[in-house]
Amino acid sequence: MAAPWEDITEELARTLYRDGDSAHGFDHVVRVTRLAERIARAEGADLRIVRTAALLHDCARSEPDHHRAAAVRARRLLAGADPAFVEAVVHCIEAHRFSREPAPASLEAQCLADADRLDALGAIGVARAFAFAGHRGTALWTAPLTVIRREVGADREGYRHRQAGMPGYTPTHEFVCKLERLHEGLYTATARRIAAERHAFMVAFFERLDAEAAGEL
Repeated sequence: MAAPWEDITEELARTLYRDGDSAHGFDHVVRVTRLAERIARAEGADLRIVRTAALLHDCARSEPDHHRAAAVRARRLLAGADPAFVEAVVHCIEAHRFSREPAPASLEAQCLADADRLDALGAIGVARAFAFAGHRGTALWTAPLTVIRREVGADREGYRHRQAGMPGYTPTHEFVCKLERLHEGLYTATARRIAAERHAFMVAFFERLDAEAAGEL
């Protein structure tokens, strides 16, 4: 039996990521790993668990319920390692998604979930939203925030589920439906501090986008 990959390096992890769009490529994994390590250090979490889970968290991105599929793959990769370590890593991966169960029950899982969410905020979050729009061939801007808020209505998640990927679903729609509330519900104090600045940047960007699109600036 091959020795377990108890210490997953970036080089080893990179070999697991063959697919992925510009918003979810291996650069996303590296950014999330850096953020997760930063949060883990500040919060006193187990850095080895957090780093291993972060490097593996999207390794089955192309599969349905990729968080669960990645957890299964991680369990295979880590076969033979300390069972408690394996279970801790697997839980982190299973619990990393914003709107899917299970919720993160350990500090290490909270660090990864927060890091993954933070990568959709700030300048990176803006860039990812526009990269997704370009990949889908959707419009970059169609209407100001006030109009889109009325269009989306109270059921933001339902609207996003129905419309994301459609030609009229712009980055501003993504901001209204998802990105502007990502800073809410973060688990760690460290992530909340990071998110505050990133959130403010995104709000300012989309307000500026409206002004430039209207010819006001």
